Amino acid sequence: MRLLLTLLATLTLATGCQRDTTYPSRSVTVICPWGAGGGTDRISRYFADSLRTHYDNPFVVVNKTGGSGATGHSFGANARPDGHTITMITPELSTMYQLGITELTYKKFRPILQMNADPAAIIVAADSPWPDIQSFIASIKAAPGTVKMSGTAAGGTWDLARVGMLQAVNLQRESVIWVPTNGAAESLKELLGGHLDAVCCSVPEAAQQIADGQLKVLAVMSEERSSDYPELPTLIESGFSWSSVGWRGLAVPLDTPDDVVSSLAAACRTIAESDDFQAYMKKEGFGIKIRGPGEFRSFLEKQDLQWKPVVAAFDQDN
Repeated sequence: MRLLLTLLATLTLATGCQRDTTYPSRSVTVICPWGAGGGTDRISRYFADSLRTHYDNPFVVVNKTGGSGATGHSFGANARPDGHTITMITPELSTMYQLGITELTYKKFRPILQMNADPAAIIVAADSPWPDIQSFIASIKAAPGTVKMSGTAAGGTWDLARVGMLQAVNLQRESVIWVPTNGAAESLKELLGGHLDAVCCSVPEAAQQIADGQLKVLAVMSEERSSDYPELPTLIESGFSWSSVGWRGLAVPLDTPDDVVSSLAAACRTIAESDDFQAYMKKEGFGIKIRGPGEFRSFLEKQDLQWKPVVAAFDQDN
């Protein structure tokens, strides 16, 4: 009898433990640090929908904007480390702390998967006076402080991309007026409304407006022409030695258990390598770059180093 009771107790405990560690056990929040409608938001929603199907459990995107990306990233990093809050991290994670916006770094996260990489681009209205990037730069040199640009918050990825471009042609950050926004979608609306002269963001974020003939791309900041947009010239081939690539990936708080990280990493890789995802990214014009947890973390370390000179110049100009 005593043996039977012991066995029953053991089975009950085992069953309870299994129930407690089943992931996910409730709705999962996917934090997007940028505004609705932008590239980060769209990819976040694709993965949330796909993970919902994979786990047969709600995955809900929540846009937490503000603080040049710090609000959303910080919320995700400080969430309970149980896998029920995932964050779509972006390059700002490598620059915000260097700018003094936050103390948060990539070390507060456990990377899950990087799925995207797209170069920055200089985008203007189709009827703008600049036929190419050379004339655009020449206009800035001729009248510093008159051209208005945006693409994201001050100190965000696209802001720093244009600062790096200006450095490459021996211009100060203030040579261009930067108008902070919550992301590319908002910036493009301002550009179409005639309130900006140019936007710095990725081509996919403006793909529809470009296809409709409302906007045009002066140059992309990749080292080589993209196979998806072979007609678009690069800054480098236009005579300006600068490149800048934006990226997106999923991460969870640092102390998230190994089994949860492994489960999410496997699920996200399956999604990223699916034919449906490849078709979606091609349709939207987003570049695909897949890095698993270890490789993604190494990439984040290198990102910190890459942006130091640009951030240092940004601070000096303040």
